[in-house]
Amino acid sequence: MTDWSSPLVQAAEGAAFTKLAHAVAGIFLWEFVVSLEFDFDFLIGKKKFRWPMIFYFAGRYIFLVTVVGLLVSQDYTKKLNCEALFMVEQLFGNMAIGFSSINLALRTMAIWNMNRYVVVPLVLAMLGHWALILQSANVTAAWIEGQGCVVTRTNNNTLAAIFIYSMCFDLIVMVLSAAKLLNKRGSSQIVRLLFQDGLIYFFIAFAANLLVTVFTLLNLNPVMDVIFNVPASCLDTIVSCRVVRRLHNFSSSGADLYSGSNSRSRDPVAVQPPRLPTSNFAVTYPRSQTASTGIHVQMDTFTVADTHDPVAAGKMHDSSSDLDSKGVVL
Repeated sequence: MTDWSSPLVQAAEGAAFTKLAHAVAGIFLWEFVVSLEFDFDFLIGKKKFRWPMIFYFAGRYIFLVTVVGLLVSQDYTKKLNCEALFMVEQLFGNMAIGFSSINLALRTMAIWNMNRYVVVPLVLAMLGHWALILQSANVTAAWIEGQGCVVTRTNNNTLAAIFIYSMCFDLIVMVLSAAKLLNKRGSSQIVRLLFQDGLIYFFIAFAANLLVTVFTLLNLNPVMDVIFNVPASCLDTIVSCRVVRRLHNFSSSGADLYSGSNSRSRDPVAVQPPRLPTSNFAVTYPRSQTASTGIHVQMDTFTVADTHDPVAAGKMHDSSSDLDSKGVVL
């Protein structure tokens, strides 16, 4: 049986951690570079910046700082304040996970048309998540000649709580999204995009967080407690950012249309009839000609509108349920 407390075993695990850290850094930096055009479009004004993008950029660039700190801690050959460096890495890595969950939650709020019975519980859940995340900068590390920075102690309970909370939060958000989108996913391209991307993010994030939780609770040794933290944060950040970019870049000659079966209702999932193009991006899901309720996802790149019937279009008007009027635009 392996003696996990053996210095030789921990030294071997430290070497494995270094290799894993370089692999994770390479994957993230490649992903970061190939997607810089999207960020640059906001800088030059090609895409209009809206407040939900704060969490996209925060998670993306905070994890970039985490990767840089990780490379410094593994490759710098002179003595460092390892504890301060590892505390920053731990905190920023967990913050990236928090921002990833927020990105998914904002989509769910938009899908539910900012229904307060959905928004308020999700906001409270986010605050609880971040209350745990901000306590995660509790790691002890030391400089060891010949090895560099080495983790000597971690707060396993807090780390496990963060990742378990993340899994539960993502599950709740996914269930809420599915409740609105599942029965309509075969009828509209944008609905399929929202559902499939959310499902992919959930499974990848859940698997990564579960792996971290298992090793944290096993408490084999300080190195094994945190060895998968950075890979999990990397996966969460990459998938979350891709989901955001795919929704923003979603474009086609026209959105697929589907008809609803109910007449006038206040169901926020049903979407408005098409309207004339505006300066903002908008994707609308029209019902029948006699109904005017539904999902209205506001974006900042294009407007999907039916202009074949100018008479009907002239009769259309913006609904009070428009997400843009509530300040939530994806």
